[in-house]
Amino acid sequence: MKTRLHEKYTTDAVPGLTKKFGYKNHMAVPRIAKVTVNIGMGEASQNVKLLDVAVQELGQITGQKPVITRAKKSISNFKIRKGMPIGCMVTMRGERMYEFLDRFTNIVLPRVRDFKGLAPSSFDGRGNYTMGLKDQLVFPEIDYTRVDKLKGMNVTITTTASSDEEGRELLRLLGVPFRTQGG
Repeated sequence: MKTRLHEKYTTDAVPGLTKKFGYKNHMAVPRIAKVTVNIGMGEASQNVKLLDVAVQELGQITGQKPVITRAKKSISNFKIRKGMPIGCMVTMRGERMYEFLDRFTNIVLPRVRDFKGLAPSSFDGRGNYTMGLKDQLVFPEIDYTRVDKLKGMNVTITTTASSDEEGRELLRLLGVPFRTQGG
């Protein structure tokens, strides 16, 4: 069964993108490939219990078990050795990805303090969008009475678009609230 956002993609976004960019084949129309949520916990090198809490909270937020990320190389200034656990991440695809993105744009982003829209300039040059959140309390799944430490996170939306303009238009048609140039 298709989620609400996936239905919106097929009914609104595909015809809108085809009309604007003149795609000949519907398979050439950009789509969302995956959504990645990442929490970096540099302090986990001193206290591993912090990482366990981050993994549990990220699992609640995404509905999927996070993978613990490890340091790729040693950095002596930060007291990090190669292979130490330093964060956790989740990669979502398919219907779970559409369901998360729907909740993210319609429930979570309006709960962000002083939210005026997402910066339209945070594309990477290949149509992928990355945004950062300062704390995990904007997600309704998190019980704020049990939170001992605020954890920031990155949310990356990976698309099959070949340019930033195509990716921006795809996300705009899916209802992602971008900041206007004047505001």
